[in-house]
Parts: sequence; C-alpha cells; structure tokens
Amino acid sequence: MASTGAVSPVAPTRASPSPPGPDAQPLVDRSFSPVANGQSPAPQTVASKDPKVAAQQANDMRNIVRRKLTGYVGFANLPNQWHRKSVRKGFNFNVMVVGESGLGKSTLVNTLFNTSLYPPKERKPPSLDISKTVSIQSISADIEENGVRLRLTVVDTPGFGDFINNDESWDPIVKNIEQRFDAYLEAENKINRMNIVDNRIHAVVFFIQPTGHSLKPLDVEVMKKLHTKVNLIPVIAKADTLTDDEINAFKQRILADINYHKIQIFEGPRYELDDEETIAENNEIMSKVPFAVVGANTEVSTPDGRKVRGRRYPWGVIEVDNEDHCDFVKLRQMLIRTHMEELKENTNNFLYENYRSEKLTAMGVQQDSSVFKEVNPAVKQEEERSLHEAKLQKMELEMKMVFQQKVAEKESKLRQSEEELYARHKEMKEQLDRQRQELEEKKARIEQGRPIEEKGKRKGFSLR
Repeated sequence: MASTGAVSPVAPTRASPSPPGPDAQPLVDRSFSPVANGQSPAPQTVASKDPKVAAQQANDMRNIVRRKLTGYVGFANLPNQWHRKSVRKGFNFNVMVVGESGLGKSTLVNTLFNTSLYPPKERKPPSLDISKTVSIQSISADIEENGVRLRLTVVDTPGFGDFINNDESWDPIVKNIEQRFDAYLEAENKINRMNIVDNRIHAVVFFIQPTGHSLKPLDVEVMKKLHTKVNLIPVIAKADTLTDDEINAFKQRILADINYHKIQIFEGPRYELDDEETIAENNEIMSKVPFAVVGANTEVSTPDGRKVRGRRYPWGVIEVDNEDHCDFVKLRQMLIRTHMEELKENTNNFLYENYRSEKLTAMGVQQDSSVFKEVNPAVKQEEERSLHEAKLQKMELEMKMVFQQKVAEKESKLRQSEEELYARHKEMKEQLDRQRQELEEKKARIEQGRPIEEKGKRKGFSLR
C-alpha cells in the first residue's frame, strides 16, 4: 500500500518487488545531468589520436543519454539476485596449515570455524616408528551458518620440520600445490567446463615457532618456495608463551626477515571507492601481521563469572576472542569475515594465472599477438607489402644462387674438357715428333749408304 505522505525510499530486498506507489520516489542516480535539466550537454573531448578510434569514441559519446528515471525499473535489485544465486550455489574455501608438530594447528582450525573438524589426537607410544617424510592430509567438511553453506577443505602437513635433517622437506607441499593447479588447468582445457571443482589452495597459514628470536632458516626457505604460489599468512603459534613486549619485538624481527628476503605475504586489497571506515579496518588488520594467536576449543570461567573460549593458567585466564590477549580475532576477520573472497580472487587472477602462463610457455604454447588487435588497413597493407618484398628478395636470392651454381658446374665441365683436349694434343704432338725423328734417321742412313734394316730386326719405314 502506498503511503499517504512522501517518504524516502528503501532499497528493495526481494527479487521481483511490486512497484512503489505513486508518491514514492524512484531509486535513480541523482548526479547532475545537463540533458535532463534542459540544458545543452557539456562538451566532451576525445583523447585518442587515432582517427578511427576517435570517431568511434565520439559516436559512443553521442549515443550516451544520461537521464533521471521517472519510475521504478528494478535493476537496483541486481545485488540481491547475485546474493540469492551465491547462497543457492554455496561457497568453497581451501586452506593449508604448515608448521611443526605441537604448534596447535588443528586446535586453531577448530577454533577458527567453531567446529570439531579435527578429532582429538591419540598419544602414540614412544616405540612406534615415525614417518620419515612429510605427508599431506586433506579434510573436507560442509558447514552452514545462517543458511549459507561453505565447503571447507583443510590441508595439513604432518611431519614438517620434525626431522633432524629437513632438507627438501618442503617438496611434498610445493608439489601438492602445483598438482592442484595442474588439475584445474586440465579441467579448464576439457570440452565440458560446467562443473569445475576448485581444489586450489586459497591461503596458507604458516605457523612460526614462538622462539622470540627471528625466523629459522627452514622457515625462510619454505616461505620463499611458497610465496609465489599461494597467499601466505604468517602467524606466531602459542603466543601465550611470550609477554607483550617479547611479541612486539618478535614481530619486528619477523617482518625485517620477510622484507630482507623479499617474501610476499598477503595484504588486503585497497579500492578507490573504499570509505574511511573500511580503510581504517584494513590498516588495523595489517598492523597485526604476523598474527600472534592462541587456540582453544573449550570454554572456561573467568573470575567475574563469564564463559569464554580460552585457557586457564595459575596466573589467570587468556581469552581467545579478546583482542587485548591475542590477535585471533584479526586473523579470523582477515581469513573469513572480510577477505575470503579477496583470497580466492587473488589466487585465481594472479597466482594461478602466473603459474598457468609459465606452464603453457614451457609447453611451447605461444600467444598470438594478432588476437584482439585492432586492424588498421593502411598499416596492414604496409605489412603485406613488406612481406611481399621480403618474399621477392628471398626468391631473387635463391635464383641467383641456383644460377651461380649452374654456371660453376658448366665452367668446371668446360675446364675438364679443355684439359682433356690439351692432353690429347700433347700426346699427338709427341707421337709426330717421334715419327719425324725416325724419318730423319732413316734419311741419314740412306744418304750414307747404310742399310735401313739390320738382320733379324726391322726398324723404321721401308721405301720399297
């Protein structure tokens, strides 16, 4: 029913709301529009120097009409449609926890999602053989909160950092991350891509032992191997073993090591349209990195009678959800409440794309630069002319080479024939010289009255 008085509108929350009454104001953009106010439109300039692009931009500007709506249309309800679609489809989030045994990884995961995702661990006898390699364990669970379903997958790395020699202990972790990227890439290359399951790691919570000194060489090496493939979130485990001053000094040393080794950790994105409250909230979250956290699944009673999640000590109670005691609230805020979608987007748009480009380049796949390229007829004609001239020059060079080769072969044959003729001429000349010499000898004998032939032997010519 329409209200009798003119009231301010409220954004619709249903998919197909009924149009408001005649007295309700339309939900429109109330920015100043010269066309809508009867004034001549303000002149707009075209920045492009290309005549074709400039003409297209000018045409687009002429086709843009900025007017105020005189009634309710309904496209302001698009966010609600997207919300319903997302809730119906559900969400998924894959997180990996990396750290040495005994740092409270399972407890922190259970505390983050307020569920018993990890069952209580059984104590193993000392005689039981311990695995010599780092294993990868994945646990998935469907959790629901206020009608929103989340498929949560937690990947644990038991055995990491537990050996005397930890060389190459990060290989199973890196290979598992790359295998998930390869599986997603293979699914993208299939014909049917409707039901692609995203098993990529969206965040890695890296647990740092609360030594109070600095990062260990193993921590530095592992973070350098992972920071280009995943969103890295460092946390100081069991922060209740350090005082506030020790935690602050430890954080400064960790950040100094991270900057020195040029390790990239996840930072909340900053958008131009963010309000001051959102910017202040992101700055406050980033000021707590690395997060000093404490995990606890049980509730304890405080001296004032409150039931809180925390741990009881002889000196008092440490509350997990109290920001004055630890940074658990800020970690949960970044990981779940404010930046979960940013973690997934950064994984898909930056980390996965870089890995995909390197993978395809290594396979010999090259990007065609002519795709999505605006074609200028004059430039294309010039390119074709250059290609044609290069082709003609290549053909001319090949013909010259063939001609020179044939000339060289012909000259070689002529030279060989000339040598054969010269040798034959020389042989015939020598033979004639011998015959002339024999005739002269016979002539001399005749003149001297000597016989031409000796007994038993015939020499020279006989004139008889």
